[in-house]
Amino acid sequence: MNGSKLMAMLSGLVAFGFYSGAAMSSKYNLPEPQTPIAQQIYDQHILALWICLVIFIGVFGVMGYSIVKHRKSVGYKAANFHHSTIVEIIWTAIPVLILVAMSWPATKTVIEMKDTSESDITIKATGYQWMWGYDYIQGEGEGISFYSQLSTSQDQIRNQAPKGEEYLLEVNNRVVVPVGKKIRILMTANDVIHAWWVPALGVKQDAIPGYIRDAWFSVEKPGVYRGQCAELCGKEHGFMPIVVEVMEQEKYTQWVADKQKSASAGVVNTALVASGSNKN
Repeated sequence: MNGSKLMAMLSGLVAFGFYSGAAMSSKYNLPEPQTPIAQQIYDQHILALWICLVIFIGVFGVMGYSIVKHRKSVGYKAANFHHSTIVEIIWTAIPVLILVAMSWPATKTVIEMKDTSESDITIKATGYQWMWGYDYIQGEGEGISFYSQLSTSQDQIRNQAPKGEEYLLEVNNRVVVPVGKKIRILMTANDVIHAWWVPALGVKQDAIPGYIRDAWFSVEKPGVYRGQCAELCGKEHGFMPIVVEVMEQEKYTQWVADKQKSASAGVVNTALVASGSNKN
């Protein structure tokens, strides 16, 4: 291989690596994974894309080479041959081996995704048309319940005001969890099928009326992670986001105390109102 061809090949590889790296970090790719499951999903997604790319280059490279080198204009005469059993075995065996190699880590990930045992906190998420209800039913925060609704203003939705950075992705009550804890999410629905989907956490599960399904996640870095209902559930389907806020343990404990205090105050106020009504 002469110097010019080598330089051209190296330049092509550099350009290919640059553009593929840019594609991986673009907004069109999966978000940065924040849980072990999400990391496995991301890695297998990228691996599958690389495999598809290699197959694409190999197949179309051979096709292009054959078209150019074996064209009639250079005097090439068409070959006359029948099928080859060896070739057919090869092009059947190679895809099978590729699929087996891809299915092994995928199967391990799916099994791990379904292992919701030994969770630290269990939260039930109920889909409604069109909002989410959350009940903390086990672990620190047990007894906390609230609804989580879209907080984007109607003026933004009607294009009467500038849209915010988190347009259609902010809620009035976030799901709050502590870092480093295994969080089990139980999903169900009150009316139609919804889906609880937070891509950065590697969780996507249908919420089906009359059924309880579950998933789990554990986040090591505090932050706010956003998702949406991923099952077409009616005219307001695009207006029921999911926001999970991960806090340090101390802040989470304080959040739990504040929530429980406000809930107790609400119960006392309701009792006082009821008592006053009975006296009247």
